[in-house]
Amino acid sequence: MFIKLKMYLLIVFLTLASSLTVGFFGRFFGFYGSALLATSCLMVAFLISLLLFYEVAFVGCFSYVKLISWMTSETLNVDWGFMFDSLTVVMCCVVTFISSLVHLYSTEYMSHDPHLPRFMSYLSLFTFFMLILVTADNFIQMFVGWEGVGLCSYLLINFWFTRIQANKAAIKAMLMNRIGDFSLLIGMILIFIYYKALDYASVAVLTPFLKTDVISFLTFKVNLIVIIGIFLFIGAVGKSAQLGLHTWLPDAMEGPTPVSALIHAATMVTAGVFLLARSSFIYEYSSHILGYISIAGALTAFCASTIGLVQNDLKRVIAYSTCSQLGYMVFACGLSNYSVGVFHLSNHAFFKALLFLSAGSIIHAVNDEQDMRKMGGLKNLLPFTYSMVVVGSLALIGFPFLTGFYSKDLILELAFSKFSYFGYFSYFLGTFGAFLTAFYSTRLLCLTFLTEPAGHKSIIPFAADVPNAITLVLGILAIPSIFIGFYTKDMIVGFGTEFFGTAIYVPLNNTNIFDSEFVPLFYKLLPVNLSLLGATLSFILYSFQYKTLFAIKTSYFGKKIYNFFNRKWFFDKIYNEYFGQFFFKFGYSVSYKFIDRGIFELLGPTGLSFSAVGVGSEFYRKQTGYMYHYTYSILVSLTGLLLVRELSLVFGSSFDFRFFIPFIALSLLLARSK
Repeated sequence: MFIKLKMYLLIVFLTLASSLTVGFFGRFFGFYGSALLATSCLMVAFLISLLLFYEVAFVGCFSYVKLISWMTSETLNVDWGFMFDSLTVVMCCVVTFISSLVHLYSTEYMSHDPHLPRFMSYLSLFTFFMLILVTADNFIQMFVGWEGVGLCSYLLINFWFTRIQANKAAIKAMLMNRIGDFSLLIGMILIFIYYKALDYASVAVLTPFLKTDVISFLTFKVNLIVIIGIFLFIGAVGKSAQLGLHTWLPDAMEGPTPVSALIHAATMVTAGVFLLARSSFIYEYSSHILGYISIAGALTAFCASTIGLVQNDLKRVIAYSTCSQLGYMVFACGLSNYSVGVFHLSNHAFFKALLFLSAGSIIHAVNDEQDMRKMGGLKNLLPFTYSMVVVGSLALIGFPFLTGFYSKDLILELAFSKFSYFGYFSYFLGTFGAFLTAFYSTRLLCLTFLTEPAGHKSIIPFAADVPNAITLVLGILAIPSIFIGFYTKDMIVGFGTEFFGTAIYVPLNNTNIFDSEFVPLFYKLLPVNLSLLGATLSFILYSFQYKTLFAIKTSYFGKKIYNFFNRKWFFDKIYNEYFGQFFFKFGYSVSYKFIDRGIFELLGPTGLSFSAVGVGSEFYRKQTGYMYHYTYSILVSLTGLLLVRELSLVFGSSFDFRFFIPFIALSLLLARSK
């Protein structure tokens, strides 16, 4: 039993030990020593996670480890506890697998960087906090991991801190996530106030008894479960980059490419979807919120797809595809299909990591160029990378029998089989989003590999695949990008499967996996047909009809639409001009100059200190040195005290000596002015 306990804890704390060791002693290990240590620790953690997957998912041995007590105060009892159920072990396998490959990839990709040990330390710390997040058994410990991945994302996006754009992107990511984190914190506070507990098990048990409770929140009467669900969802919106708080995600491309792969594939952005699945016992008792969650996810999937159509930066196109795929996961959760959302999350991690790391290979080969308009003709120069991008892109668009097909199409079938307005809305937006995804994925392939070379003559001819750690990682990722969906679908989301067990709660009246089999064939095939149509149309336009495409873009309406999508629906413009500038002006003119430097300093310590010094100076100047002046002052003071005493005796309790304080203060001020 003790050996098993150590094995459970080892998967989490190996990454912490790796981060601390490489971070503090990397200068002694050197570049390759640091890379070897960090990568080895992650690979061992992945092997342990496979053992845990077998024990928990196949054998059905749910495990809970209570390490130590953390906080104990009245009804607040928080432990350092680790819960290993089927949802946790799926996330552990995905996180450790992708992270170990990203570590291995980074040994080659970042080999020229003098700060490789620091980079490896940040990557390991990022993985540690994500593992803390997914293995926690209570909201407080989950929040530690939640904030930890936010911190590490700031450190990694801003890794090249001499670049101004990296500074801006890191600050933007931190600020946008703070909005969601603050909302999540309010939700946790509400849970503690009314549940008197913060561990998942207690909250899940108590929720049915509190489902009809109504509380007063900001003078409004609202259902307790509904308001908690809203705040938890806003937290998920910030972390998983849903519409409204999504603008930080594309800008995160300013960091090194391995960072982009790790953030977008296995960590951080998946945390919001994980929170929705982990909190299913709350959302299933607030059905109204689920409908709006599905709308938010569907709108995100559609809007991000439209923006991705006209992006020219290689990594930004893939970033917007991540945003779009997160929308599919979220609206799957909003339709009570949490298991399918998690299934798509795990599938998406493999082919999205493949796409990002392949993009890194391309950028590495063309001297750090990221603009697709300056590439072209790389198919014969980078044949292996081209093959990997084709595999990743086909999996992304849901090409039949690749990994993305088994989860993405299932989400759309389940959305239609809800037979509700929310379900139909999600289905049609998601289906049109699939068409757009296929279009811009094929556009990426054409502009990068298939069109005529458009790059610098001194760079493009020297691009070549090199058999090293980069190509090894791409080859490994291509295997699950093709096969993992087929081999795990029946186990995770098949009919009658009890894979998730009690990890995800869905009442029988919200289960519609069986209904999805009776969706009309036309609607089943529509997403696949539109994806194939989008890919074919994009290939024809960008390979043979580019003049027609140029004419469409330069037409009156074409320029308007292109500008609207290229400017990202003007989200950044609205935030900067109507929110950012307002708060800057308010913070400087009102909060700082008027309130802080004005009211607080005059009525606070600064004003009191100046007043005390002034009064003291006046008293000092009154010291004339003549005895009769002092005798006169004593006489006046005694007379005043006797007057106060007599007044108190005559008028009794109706007399208050504090009545004289303003007159005394006024006399002091008049004396000072003289």
